[in-house]
Amino acid sequence: MEDKRKLLETFENEYQDRDYLIEHTAPEFTSVCPKTGQPDFAEIILEYIPNKLCVELKSYKIYLNSFRNDGIFYESVTNKILDDLVAVTKPRYMKITAEFNARGGITSVVEVEYAKDSEINSLN
Repeated sequence: MEDKRKLLETFENEYQDRDYLIEHTAPEFTSVCPKTGQPDFAEIILEYIPNKLCVELKSYKIYLNSFRNDGIFYESVTNKILDDLVAVTKPRYMKITAEFNARGGITSVVEVEYAKDSEINSLN
């Protein structure tokens, strides 16, 4: 899979001396199941405490839309989104929640998080 990080743009956080939470919700995320070839639909919730940089929203939307034709499992795409955003923004804290629509009678929620000063960046 290509490096999608180059799609993400940032801008300077003007309030670096303060911890504050930013939440962005993308209700129309789409990717493709690599096993069945069927589309997967999800709501992606990005929560983060910025350090020096914030993600620019238009580039974030384009980044998320770039997965539209990619065959990728729920778990992998959620972790990739976190890894790419952390690499670009270097936040103090970040969490991605991917709430996938029902398919085959099963709904799935995948949550991943990162904390800058934590030795183990995993769910609590």
